[in-house]
Amino acid sequence: MLWGEALSYSVFTRTRWASDERIRRMIYTCSSLGDLPGYRSVPLRKWAHTLGYGGHFSTKSRRYSVTLGDLRRVRADHRAAEARQALGLPDPAEGAELVMIGQWSYAGGGHRDGEASLAELSRQRLTIARMIRKERESGSLG
Repeated sequence: MLWGEALSYSVFTRTRWASDERIRRMIYTCSSLGDLPGYRSVPLRKWAHTLGYGGHFSTKSRRYSVTLGDLRRVRADHRAAEARQALGLPDPAEGAELVMIGQWSYAGGGHRDGEASLAELSRQRLTIARMIRKERESGSLG
């Protein structure tokens, strides 16, 4: 069976790649070059399904191309702009002034009515559970 015939029965036939003749030719070329003596040190056959590239899917170089951090920042800015538009909020780049609608104030501390007894009950249950676990670990209980 030739490589081209094997390709038609492979995983690629179940993907959208099977319909793209250009990609099929690139995979076939990787496989064919991998058989040549001058390219045996390059794992083209092994990585034919990735069009001959066995590295990371994106570059890590800060000088060569766009970094993943740049992509995340642009995506976050785009999503924030979409959310502002959906909510009808102004774009901060247009010089819109921040308006404070509410104000924080201290509402008090401690427990409200009935919460103190619930907190004490939780504390007691936790203490009993710890005592039981300690007794089981020491072997003095069942």
